[in-house]
Amino acid sequence: MPIIKKSINCAIQAMGLVAVATLGVSCSDAVTTEPQVASVATTQPQLSVQLWSVKDAVSEDFEGTLRSIAAMGFNGVEFAGNFGPFADDPQGLLVFLNELGLKASGAHVPFDKFTAENFDSTVAFYQDIDCHYLIIPMDKRAFTVEGAKVVAAELADLQEKLAPLGMRIGYHNHKPEMEGELGHTPWDVIGKNTNDQVILQQDVGWTEVAGKDPVVMVKAYPGRTVTTHYKASAPEPGNPEDPIIGQDTTDWKALITANKTYGGTQWLVVEQESYPEGMTPMESVEASVKGLQKIISEME
Repeated sequence: MPIIKKSINCAIQAMGLVAVATLGVSCSDAVTTEPQVASVATTQPQLSVQLWSVKDAVSEDFEGTLRSIAAMGFNGVEFAGNFGPFADDPQGLLVFLNELGLKASGAHVPFDKFTAENFDSTVAFYQDIDCHYLIIPMDKRAFTVEGAKVVAAELADLQEKLAPLGMRIGYHNHKPEMEGELGHTPWDVIGKNTNDQVILQQDVGWTEVAGKDPVVMVKAYPGRTVTTHYKASAPEPGNPEDPIIGQDTTDWKALITANKTYGGTQWLVVEQESYPEGMTPMESVEASVKGLQKIISEME
């Protein structure tokens, strides 16, 4: 296998990469060789936006907001619980999305929507809008290693129930899940205690605020970053990062490459939670997607 930079491999080795253990290579081998990811097919991710980014606009004018999003060049939208006039009409929502040329790239769905009394109706709604990736947006239990074990068990159980339906569960990180020693963070607990069908939806902004490299995190769990949040600046007090993609310091080209070659990534989901002074959330999202589109075009 090809040689890669020792520093990257050390980080991956520290994460306890499953492929390395499976191959039975020695510690010294793990430091000088790439992880085995031949089973991860190269992808060409599409662009989506997490609708929480423009939640006020969605509440005020759902249909007009989605029309504007489609005009920005997005291929999809990730829902966050607000379906406007289609809350009880998923078939109508699918027709509307099709008219705009948008797909449901996924949805943020809290655990309480998967209780015994809610499971069937929740799943039916998302099936009707052709949405296959259901992501737990946050669970404070996962802020600690011990709590993350419980969350991982619940995710594993849900994935077993969703698999026959052609759907997948996932988990989305904030800062606390990424804190701690590489390989032993709450995020790692979730990754290592669920199978490879459970999506690890990394939020780049929060990963970086926690002091971790998002590229390393993608490579640590090959094929599991099916959707990922591209956020230039997490809303952390005192965070000096520019909130517009392309005007910040993230190495987006390296991350896009990792997503495409290691992550199995289908969707790059722009999420905006910080907004430059004088810019509306819609204007900020448009600036970020234009920045991302420019980066992608430079790589072609």
